[in-house]
Amino acid sequence: MRPVSDAFLDAVRGSHRMCARARVCPPGQTGVDPDGVEIPIVAGQVEQDSTADVRATVDLTTDGSSWTARVGDMLTPYGNELFVERGIVFGNGDREWVSQGFFRIESVEQDDAPRGRVRVAGSDRMAGIIDARPLWPMQFGGGSTVESVFDFLVRDVYPDAEIVFDFDASVTLRSAHVVEDDRYGFLADLADAHGKVMYWDHEGRLRVESPPPADVPVVEVDYGERGVMVSMSRALNRDGVYNAVVARGEEVGELPPVSAAAYDMDPDSPTYWEGPFGHVPRFYASSFVTTVQQARDAAQSMLERSTGLPHEMDLTAVPNPALQVLDPVRVVSPAGDEGVHVLESISLGLLADGGMSATTKLKRRGDSNG
Repeated sequence: MRPVSDAFLDAVRGSHRMCARARVCPPGQTGVDPDGVEIPIVAGQVEQDSTADVRATVDLTTDGSSWTARVGDMLTPYGNELFVERGIVFGNGDREWVSQGFFRIESVEQDDAPRGRVRVAGSDRMAGIIDARPLWPMQFGGGSTVESVFDFLVRDVYPDAEIVFDFDASVTLRSAHVVEDDRYGFLADLADAHGKVMYWDHEGRLRVESPPPADVPVVEVDYGERGVMVSMSRALNRDGVYNAVVARGEEVGELPPVSAAAYDMDPDSPTYWEGPFGHVPRFYASSFVTTVQQARDAAQSMLERSTGLPHEMDLTAVPNPALQVLDPVRVVSPAGDEGVHVLESISLGLLADGGMSATTKLKRRGDSNG
């Protein structure tokens, strides 16, 4: 969850006014107060999807009376970015903003030219990494550090990029590796091999880190007085759910390939390995996995993202712009059933009448009152 004050979280549960703003910015900035030109928001929403390569996108409509569509116009898909925020106006008039991130402008449309409203679509900075396919193969020799590989491949696209690791990125590659024509795929595989997820955060930084602990909910989504849930629907589906992961490496010199497995051994889990769900393993192989510990880390991280009751929930709630995908939340249904869910996708409106909807996966059932 993005950092916000306790007053913000309390206000979300009570009567409050929302605020939202968007700025068009030159590319490459970081932080939560970039230089840019503010544009009015007529409509819009920010989408997050934990399963997508590009985790966050924005679709925003603005006043188009001054849009020229010329190359030099700020609302053109030639590198400029949108910086989008949503926040709360407190009773004393103070505002607390929550950044939704930086979005490269992908397309601009105006149905009623030349004075009609303009619709702008944007993608987070991972789109630039995906687009920037190497023109020729690049080799990283054995002994190269994980940090140096990320530095080279990311800053080749974004020279001023800030990269944040939650582990010792000075660990080295055990053998030479070649990037052919997929910069993003190479980096994603390297992150997976260390049991990490890779995404651009709300400050415009690339983060390579472990997902949040799935058993520590950051907020509660509930009905009733001072509750935030508006409606919910649910469905059951086994697709994409595994309860074991086997991670394997490749041979390094004369050494045999390493491997490790992680199992869902929680008896309270609906996908318990020894339970009625059955044995549904997933297999992962990477040349970056060269130690047993790496194999264990990769297997455990993937397992945490793959387990959970095949119980998908769509919910609509009072918007909390601090939430992000992979955050665990405690959901309390109208019947009083409790469970810890992980947010898989979020849609956040940018107007007062625009709510927040999300899809989740149940990780653990709680107590039931109904």
